[in-house]
Amino acid sequence: MSRLKLAVLISGGGSNLQAIIDAIESHELDAEIKVVISNRKNAFGLERAQKHNIKTAYIGIGNYKDISARHEALLNLLVNEAVDLVVLAGYLSILSPKIIKQFEKRIINIHPSLIPKYCGEGFYGEHVHEAVILNQEKESGATTHFVDEGVDTGEIIRQERVSVMADDTAKTLAARVLEVEHRLMVGTIKAIQMGQVKIGL
Repeated sequence: MSRLKLAVLISGGGSNLQAIIDAIESHELDAEIKVVISNRKNAFGLERAQKHNIKTAYIGIGNYKDISARHEALLNLLVNEAVDLVVLAGYLSILSPKIIKQFEKRIINIHPSLIPKYCGEGFYGEHVHEAVILNQEKESGATTHFVDEGVDTGEIIRQERVSVMADDTAKTLAARVLEVEHRLMVGTIKAIQMGQVKIGL
């Protein structure tokens, strides 16, 4: 496959975005980030993108009061940028069915657990790691998957496991899982770019 054109959607710090940027700049990935989009105006991930001269956009309640207007603006931007792959990298908002249909099997997400465990409504951020520790799990990890109209219900692409230590807290476990997320996100995009994982182009 020729160079992948990406849109990366974020809501916060954008460390997974940074992992993608670093992989592109080191030529590990043959891809281009066309736009980074956040639903939070002050997300640090927007600053990360701007430092690398990547186009950014804020589409949130601050500039689109109506949720359907936000969905339409997001869809229009993705279509206008002619992206091949939409990457959800810590994006804490639900995409509209229209966007999911338009980009069927071209939207991927990363989740900080071994799906189907600890996923779906309410399982995001440290809530995931707190539940893993509370239930005395021996392992956790991260999962990349295609996005469908459910929450974390799309086809699994890749997973990587992390051992849960006896003295782990939600914060220490989260830090180790995040390291895995960075590798897994880059590895998944690379597998798509190399044609090892088929997308809906």
